[in-house]
Amino acid sequence: MSKITACPLDCYDACEILFNDGKLKGLKSGHTHGFLCPHLNHYEKYTTIKKPRYKGVEISLEDALLKLKEMILLHEKSEILHYRGSGNFALMQEVTDHFFASLGAVLTQGTLCDGAGEAGIIQGRGSNKNMPIHEVAKSEVVIFWGRNPHTTSSHLLPLIKDKKIIVIDPIKTKIAKMADLHLQLKPHTDLFLAMLLSRFLHIQNGCNEEFLEAYASEYEEYYELTQNIRIKAVLDQINVSLEQLGDILDLVKGKRVAIVCGVGIQKYSNGADVMRAIDAFAVMLGLFGKEGCGVSYLGSSRAEIVMPFNQKAKKISKVDTEFADFKTVFIQGANPLSQMPNSLRVKESIAKVQNIVYFGLYENETSKISDLVIPAKSFLYKNDIRTSYSNNVMSFMPKVANSDIGISEYDLSAYLCREFDIELESEEFYIKYFKNFAVQKIDGSWYVENREDIPYKDGFDTKTKEFLFLDELDSKIDEDDRFHLITCKSQASLNSQFNPEKSVYLNRCLGYKEGEMVTVSSVDGSVELMVKHCDDLREDCVLIYSGTRGVNNLTTSKHALYAKSAIFQENRVEINR
Repeated sequence: MSKITACPLDCYDACEILFNDGKLKGLKSGHTHGFLCPHLNHYEKYTTIKKPRYKGVEISLEDALLKLKEMILLHEKSEILHYRGSGNFALMQEVTDHFFASLGAVLTQGTLCDGAGEAGIIQGRGSNKNMPIHEVAKSEVVIFWGRNPHTTSSHLLPLIKDKKIIVIDPIKTKIAKMADLHLQLKPHTDLFLAMLLSRFLHIQNGCNEEFLEAYASEYEEYYELTQNIRIKAVLDQINVSLEQLGDILDLVKGKRVAIVCGVGIQKYSNGADVMRAIDAFAVMLGLFGKEGCGVSYLGSSRAEIVMPFNQKAKKISKVDTEFADFKTVFIQGANPLSQMPNSLRVKESIAKVQNIVYFGLYENETSKISDLVIPAKSFLYKNDIRTSYSNNVMSFMPKVANSDIGISEYDLSAYLCREFDIELESEEFYIKYFKNFAVQKIDGSWYVENREDIPYKDGFDTKTKEFLFLDELDSKIDEDDRFHLITCKSQASLNSQFNPEKSVYLNRCLGYKEGEMVTVSSVDGSVELMVKHCDDLREDCVLIYSGTRGVNNLTTSKHALYAKSAIFQENRVEINR
């Protein structure tokens, strides 16, 4: 008998799944379009942790829970850290926060992903209400700005047939090769491109003045700010021609345009300004509050949902966590030894922790150094519910099969709450609670209530209801002649899950042989990797996919300027044989 569930992975698509006799298929109705990504197509092939272990020795689940309780009792509550990642993105994952916050332990805040860009969006619009992906189907022109849909959001592809496609990306991706126009932009120059597009749009009288007068009346001041950019010098530096600027404007003026952004463009200290400038270009075109128009980035997956779990606790940054300050660290759905920036610092810090607990599905760098390992249950074997950061759907995730392996987040939290006399409602209570935030549409699908399909119809969410443009330009184009580091997603893995890459990708014109070992280094560290050729990559770039072992030896643990967000691509790197 077929059952319907949903994918738990931290991904734009949030696919809905038909489970039948152990096989997963994409639901034909709705946003999944009947197909799944490579990760889910081979989900059962990835080996999960089967048994708990302590100090390398397998133990029973009952003993593992007792050992966890013992660790928690050993120290002051302020010496316990709960570090939760997004390996599973469903709503019930946060129930562990409830236990640790109620206990008096320390939680984390900030993001390794999208926080800088979100900060810029909020600065301009007053809120981060995302353009739902399904609106792209109504667009005439789609701009993929640093977004590679074949890898990160393949369920966008059925929506862009017969549309004009513009790609802005330092890599000649598959979508770039299909596009009507591809700008192979120099990394970390998106801010200047966005501002120049606004400037030339104004010069060509292509702005939507009716929209601007109503919702962005300071556009003339912003145009004056763009005049601080020296056109010829900057175009030469970012490797874009006047003709290419004109081609973009010719394609977008007077059209329904969706600007679909990836997170790589904001993995810099000034990432907020980058997204705010892209938003400003959309504002100058009048793209907000209309069907098939807008900027699609990452909205809040928890928008319009009031979380029922206690999360009032002291919190420290997830980006530069000082693990050495704690005696017990409980790590859930995360692999900080691989995925946090500045891995060498993380390794040194976490080595000083007395008790490291890893709670997750897969073996990784962090599980291997943990004192206590507790296997989690796969999404197929527990009840949950999820929302998305790219659409407004609420997807139900009932248990579709039975397994004796591992323990769910709710059951682990329920055990701890009982042992430490902390109040916790039943699992059924929380599932029903979350469902109450959804409404069912005529087609039978469920959507989060009060989320807008077309946000900003009546202006922005600032005090004046107007968009707030950048009012100063502090950024300069980096003239460092070392290589730009790009750390985008791979088709084979999702960060460090599944099949992480093992190579560094370089343009063959640099003279390195396929298969030779090189050392890539930055001010923070180095990593030795095997060379693979990629002539779709700019000559001044080094591509090491996220999740590749050692890639984050190269990255800085500094925060973005306006958010507790990682800036993975800030460091320049060198290559040595």
